[in-house]
Amino acid sequence: MAKLSVSVIGYNEERSLAKCLESVKWADELVFVDCSSTDGTAAVARRFTEKVFSHENDRNLNVNKQFGIDKCSGDWILYLDPDEAVTESLRDEIRSTIEAPGAFSAFLVPRRNNYFGRWLKHGGKYPDEQLRLFRKGAASFACKDVHERLSVQGGVGRLSAPLDHYPYADAADIVRKTDFYSSLKAEKHLGDGKPFPVMRGARRFLVNYFLRAGFLDGWQGFAAAVTDLFSETLARMKYNEKAGR
Repeated sequence: MAKLSVSVIGYNEERSLAKCLESVKWADELVFVDCSSTDGTAAVARRFTEKVFSHENDRNLNVNKQFGIDKCSGDWILYLDPDEAVTESLRDEIRSTIEAPGAFSAFLVPRRNNYFGRWLKHGGKYPDEQLRLFRKGAASFACKDVHERLSVQGGVGRLSAPLDHYPYADAADIVRKTDFYSSLKAEKHLGDGKPFPVMRGARRFLVNYFLRAGFLDGWQGFAAAVTDLFSETLARMKYNEKAGR
């Protein structure tokens, strides 16, 4: 039988980590990388696995992710974020897929996003496909950009069962994460020497909320669209500050 390793990294994820790790306790190997947490994250991880590693909290999170992937020994690797959870249907599909993957070296997984108690079905939030399952040695991060995707050698297939995602614990979490990722986005544009699109945030809001019918998801759909607008606007402001404009 093919062996499955699950890799998760986290920084101060004490509140959400248990749900994530509980959902994959059936895997053959569970690897967790604690990125210099100051809360009880590592202690939570040790309740589920002995393979808990420490790593500095690199601002390019893909450096941390690749570190965890390199620690895995399974034939196949499933990478998760600590605010995600594997559903029972996805568990069963993963088990059957890695036994008979066909010509594929990796698989996209449809992710569904839970915004304050509601599963979003519109506004570009589902299916939010993520490349998460891959054969060991067939995928890696170049570790140049926090927003980069896994680079895969071989064919990529698609799974149908959903991966659950709980992106924000509360409103304060939205502000904290948006502040972090908007800084990285501004720094990337400056480093690449590319101008920051002036109207990208407004365009994304209009497309996701109206054209992709985000309004059908109630106030949570509106909140999701506004969060994206806030993120792009904040990144633009930081870009201007750093560029001296």
